[in-house]
Amino acid sequence: MSNLAVQIDANDAFDIPLPYPRVAHWLPEEAPLSMPRQQFDDAAMQASVSPDTRPNGLFGRRVVVFGSTLVMAALAGIAPFVLSAREGFQPLEMLAFGLFMILITAIACWFCSTFAGLIVLLTGREQKDLDFAPHPPMPATRTALLMPLYNEDARASTARLAALDASLSRLGVSSAFDIFVLSDSTSDAAAASELSACMALRAHAGCAVYYRRRLKNVERKAGNIADWTRQFGGAYEFMIVLDADSTMAGETVLRLVDAMERNPGVGLIQTAPTIIKAQTLFARVSQFGVRLYGRVAAAGLAWWAGSEASYWGHNAILRTRAFADCAGLPELEGRKPFGGHIMSHDVVEAALLRRAGWAVHVTAALDGSCEETPPTVTDFIRRDHRWCQGNLQHIALIGAKGLNPISRLQLAMGCMAYLSSPLWLASLIAGLALQLQNPVDWGSFWYILHPQASPFMLASLLAGVLLIGPKLMGCVLVLSRPGERRAFGGARRILKGMGLEILLSALLAPILMVANTKAVIQIVGGHDAGWGTQQRTADGLSWRDAFSAMRWQMLTGAAFVVALSFRPDLVTWFAPIVLPLLFAAPIAVVTSRRRTGEAFARKGWMVTPDEDSVAVSPLVLHSAPRPVSIEAGALARA
Repeated sequence: MSNLAVQIDANDAFDIPLPYPRVAHWLPEEAPLSMPRQQFDDAAMQASVSPDTRPNGLFGRRVVVFGSTLVMAALAGIAPFVLSAREGFQPLEMLAFGLFMILITAIACWFCSTFAGLIVLLTGREQKDLDFAPHPPMPATRTALLMPLYNEDARASTARLAALDASLSRLGVSSAFDIFVLSDSTSDAAAASELSACMALRAHAGCAVYYRRRLKNVERKAGNIADWTRQFGGAYEFMIVLDADSTMAGETVLRLVDAMERNPGVGLIQTAPTIIKAQTLFARVSQFGVRLYGRVAAAGLAWWAGSEASYWGHNAILRTRAFADCAGLPELEGRKPFGGHIMSHDVVEAALLRRAGWAVHVTAALDGSCEETPPTVTDFIRRDHRWCQGNLQHIALIGAKGLNPISRLQLAMGCMAYLSSPLWLASLIAGLALQLQNPVDWGSFWYILHPQASPFMLASLLAGVLLIGPKLMGCVLVLSRPGERRAFGGARRILKGMGLEILLSALLAPILMVANTKAVIQIVGGHDAGWGTQQRTADGLSWRDAFSAMRWQMLTGAAFVVALSFRPDLVTWFAPIVLPLLFAAPIAVVTSRRRTGEAFARKGWMVTPDEDSVAVSPLVLHSAPRPVSIEAGALARA
């Protein structure tokens, strides 16, 4: 431990638990920054100057995307409108049609945005706005790499940091970066494991490694990052925020730092992480989908959002002083779950940065940004419940004074991501209730098996295209690039994987619909989701746990079966919804097992380039000479 930077501090809030000395912790000299809490009641806070990195023609881009959204939604709505209006709108028909139009508009927006991303990527314009350097120069500033932990697997998390550190060391830029492990762990055993893992990391790291633990995790991750900013932010021009399950390539980090140094008006650049190390079948669905389709969606968002984009809380670089000056989160009025500390802090911080005049960008131009995903559907649902509460808090902020209109739109989109589930369930119930007023018509039973070119079928086909279109676009992009096509194992393997991903996503969609509906109901009813430890690894879900976790899904499926007993001719239409709900527990069990996921992978289903150790695009473009140590703000090592 001769190389540990040990500092004496009497503040009990940062004590290291036994068996390590309570007075020892690894921290550099303090470099305080003021970070005042912001307010949402002052319209004068909005900056009137546009950032230098605002793309030319951004208004036209938005007209194209949102105008196309309205056109597509209107086309999809013609048939149900005509069918409902034939004998005059009944109240239930008006409700069903209204719900349909809300949902189809959201789906159409996703489709049009992704289509814009496809055009951007096919024409090679994804770097146009920020122009990331293929050979970035040595950093002229210092950057902190921050990884907050909350009762995590410390060795797995520090292993991800070790990979990033090794990448930076290979490029010869370690002296420009410091690593901070910021613990909010409530378990002394977890904290002891963290310190042990950090000791092992620091013994071989090229970057300086520091560890800090808060015993009072006020405001959770947002408070953890804010506390670091107030205490040490003055020594660093930039900070890169990671999650416990994320990492980045050194080349990606260098390009981000270079882009920030060249564009002093940029406050934040968010990368588009891919998912790696998926083992269970459920995790492989997410990994393959994000790897194949996610980049196209991110490119579309970057194209129309421009300098008013969003922040996803990790794998992003922020300008430290800008963050301190204008992104201090206020407390929301009222009690939990809608009041108190802001849970989904990231998009709010992005909105505050943009309000103050700083550019906020999302980029799909960089590889080498990775994260992991929950291994089972039940773990995913638990995490989503917390995110649901955080996003629904934003309802009160959509009308906050001084925010940019696009920031308001993204707050609304975050709310819609979870409100769409109860709206979808309500539309199914309303549609079935309408059909129960009519006699049995066995023609409808056979119609889906022998469709005809009617306005209803054309509208259904259009809705289906809007829904799966973004997946097809991601596939088209990869198939159009020979290097990527080979990295995925060829066209046949890509098409096989896409087909299975679409099938499994369709099976999981009703299950997640009921889960999110339940979460919304609980949150509106005053239930606080809390902030539990995330499950990063698992191998199998027991049948007992699966039936317990999926009971609401199965009850919902049973309720649909009872209703359909009065209209059995509609079974073929409702089967894609009802069958996954009835078999939710078996689906949860089968998709939770590693051996199932590995068996599919061995057969070439949903295999990504990462598993074959083949990069889609080169991450290592040059081996930079080791720079002279940066003196300004450099922190001495013990």
